[in-house]
Amino acid sequence: MRRKLAVALVMVTGASLLTACTADASPSAVSVAWAGAGKNSVRVTWKDSSAPNRITIEGVLSEGPSYVHYLPAEQENSWDIPTSAFPPDGNYRVVVTNGTTKEGLTGKPVKSPVFDTDGPVRPSSAFAVAQGRGVLIRWAVPTPPQDFTPHDPLDVEGTKAQKYVPLVGKPGGQPAPIGPGTTSARQVINSIKPPFLFQLRTENEWSSNVGGQVVGLTSSATVFVPPKAQYSLPLRIRGRVVLQETYCAAETDCALQQTTSAGIPLTVLTQVTPTARWSPVARGKTTAGGHYDIPVVTAGSRPYKVVAGQYAKPGVLTSESSSPAVFTRGVVRLLAGGYLGGNNKKRGEMVTVFARVAPAYTSTATLQLWNRQTRSWKSVKLVALRRGQAVFGFKIGAVGTYSYRWVLPQAAQGGRNMDGLTTPKLDLRIRP
Repeated sequence: MRRKLAVALVMVTGASLLTACTADASPSAVSVAWAGAGKNSVRVTWKDSSAPNRITIEGVLSEGPSYVHYLPAEQENSWDIPTSAFPPDGNYRVVVTNGTTKEGLTGKPVKSPVFDTDGPVRPSSAFAVAQGRGVLIRWAVPTPPQDFTPHDPLDVEGTKAQKYVPLVGKPGGQPAPIGPGTTSARQVINSIKPPFLFQLRTENEWSSNVGGQVVGLTSSATVFVPPKAQYSLPLRIRGRVVLQETYCAAETDCALQQTTSAGIPLTVLTQVTPTARWSPVARGKTTAGGHYDIPVVTAGSRPYKVVAGQYAKPGVLTSESSSPAVFTRGVVRLLAGGYLGGNNKKRGEMVTVFARVAPAYTSTATLQLWNRQTRSWKSVKLVALRRGQAVFGFKIGAVGTYSYRWVLPQAAQGGRNMDGLTTPKLDLRIRP
């Protein structure tokens, strides 16, 4: 009896072990390869005994994507995973396990060799300069990062020269290719003017990148110049440069938007004579917000305008623009005026009153005296103005306080008239 029980236990135990081994059967020889010449998907293959399978993606030193796919037992041991299921710039492997959604997993997971999904190298440091009626754009290509899984099953064999597809976006349309992919680091775009947005698109089997961007900007300048300014003194030319750039959002048409920039070079131009060419008299740059404030020495009655020159720096190209011309009328400037020896004199002493002005022109000045009875200025003498100086000597026989002033006429400078000048009153005290 005991022998029969022992034999029975052995048979039961053996049957139990056989069932467990069958349940724990695992796939083997999991491998990955490109599914075709287009490299749009990864083909996973494995070996097992016609069992249902679950396929997942496991991240190596990074989080794995939430990709899960179940295959029935009658499905062949092969499955294509689209490359979009793999996050770029990471290391991954495919995991195959036996099991179903209802009964769960059986056996051990088996993993493919590790492979990377390094994305294309993004072009950088794009720089544009105007060239004729077009633009020359150059860019730099950084050194590819180190490959930590060399010769993995999905590495592309042969030359890995990266191509860049040039794109241009204009207001009212989306960025579109303007030529085939190139391995060059320069692109000439003929007959293009700002505003535009230039980009370089590059891609490999795993992802795509856009870089090497250049924003082509247009500019418009405003200017304020004082309507009058004294000769030989600085006048302040102020204004602002506003830029228009092409902004391209994803899956929408590009549009224009305003912006400002510091560092745009500016040139102040003037016409020395009415028929002369516009010539530079000062230079400056915009500050924060696109504002500028440039001093210019007044040299007579003249028009002024500000030109925002072409401006290029990495990623930016600005076209030239000019403000409207604004006229400033020059005013004769009083350099000195008063009485030689001071304004305190004895009765009957010689009094010398003078005025010195700029520019040093020749004309006739008028000396005026304040009349207390009529409370008005009366002209007392026409005095020659020679090279900007007027001098007149006289004597006063009555004690008292007197007030004189000079009225200086218009001056001609550069074929245009400047406003004359009336000096403040010059008080004179006559003592006994």
